[in-house]
Amino acid sequence: MNGATTSGELRAHNRVRLLRAVHDGGATSTRSHLTRELRLARGTASVLVAGLAEDELLHEEPAQEHGRGRPTQVPGPHPRGPLALAADVREDAWELAACELGGRVTVLDVRPHDGTAEGALVPLGETIAAHTSRLGHRVIGVGVALAGPVRFGGLADIAHLGWRSVDVPALLGLPLRPAHGAGGGGATLGNDTAFAALAEARRGRLRDVRVGLHLHVDFDLGGVLVVDGRPLGGASGTGAEFGHMPLEGGDRPCMCGATGCWGMDVGANALLRHAGLEYGGGRGREQAERVLATSEQAVAACAAALGRGVAALVNAHDPEVVTLSGHGPELAERAGETLLRACEPRLMAIRRDHPPRIEGSALGWRGALLGAMESVFDVFLTPEGLGRWRDNHPDQGRDTPGRRNVTHSTPKGDQPP
Repeated sequence: MNGATTSGELRAHNRVRLLRAVHDGGATSTRSHLTRELRLARGTASVLVAGLAEDELLHEEPAQEHGRGRPTQVPGPHPRGPLALAADVREDAWELAACELGGRVTVLDVRPHDGTAEGALVPLGETIAAHTSRLGHRVIGVGVALAGPVRFGGLADIAHLGWRSVDVPALLGLPLRPAHGAGGGGATLGNDTAFAALAEARRGRLRDVRVGLHLHVDFDLGGVLVVDGRPLGGASGTGAEFGHMPLEGGDRPCMCGATGCWGMDVGANALLRHAGLEYGGGRGREQAERVLATSEQAVAACAAALGRGVAALVNAHDPEVVTLSGHGPELAERAGETLLRACEPRLMAIRRDHPPRIEGSALGWRGALLGAMESVFDVFLTPEGLGRWRDNHPDQGRDTPGRRNVTHSTPKGDQPP
């Protein structure tokens, strides 16, 4: 039951269902397909699409012809429709993008930073403010992925950059919005691994997977359990921290305050350490990528450590699929046999009989950015969110021009849709 008790509430509920289906399907499904999928009457679907087009939320284009039959339309993002701003703040740079309904991305800016909280977040906040001013009412919120745990209240800790209890909303100059709250505008903050896992569950290899494990390998390693399409965030929102479990049995101190963290043996820092190069502090990305491409010994050591940790987590959580993002897919590709040899003997017999698939992410490095986008649309695609859009929308009823084509990777400086 959806809880609707009046015709108006049912209509609002169906508007959300239709927009959600368009968004989750990448704006590729025909109106006929959506009508069948959502079990709507044809007339009801027509009325809903017409109303959403009038509100400048949807725009239809003709579907490609496939033989005989009545032509149908493909509902997609309106050229003046809602945009989520999404940012991925990594240890050495950040990327900002505008994202349409359906998930298409226009990169707005990519900048390196000096590793300090002020040096990273203040320029990002200024850039967000400039694009928000330019795009006006179309901006429905901002999602920000950060390379470390984010506690309730927007406090971020990125140990190897020396960030401790950093007030991210204050430095960005944005109010904080709860990830699943009813408020409009503001910023939704999250750990990059958790956001990458959310995107993988919506648009990647964890889609329709009941229990999955997602591991993101960058300078070090993060991991999170995904249940029914949702990363488990923990009591304070900092649950995506499998990289700080002592799965390797080492005793080296980690900058997080613990000792023997698994993430110290997997990722760019570990590759640099194995190659005898300086590491830590978000430095050496290019050198680490060269080590990844050329040093079989360093790659094998990281892959073996990854495999041993995967076995422990599989024994504990019994996932159907393990997905890898960041450097993880390349580690698996270059040293897959080493990874499996380290993993399989450590699996319980009942796990070894039916081991989970270990697969590279379908989204590459874009996962955290897409997850930040999803966090914004999750708040917007509600009756309350659509109601705010309609109340604040100044241009309803204008003629609808043809939709522009936006790619997943347009050059820096291009105008968003």
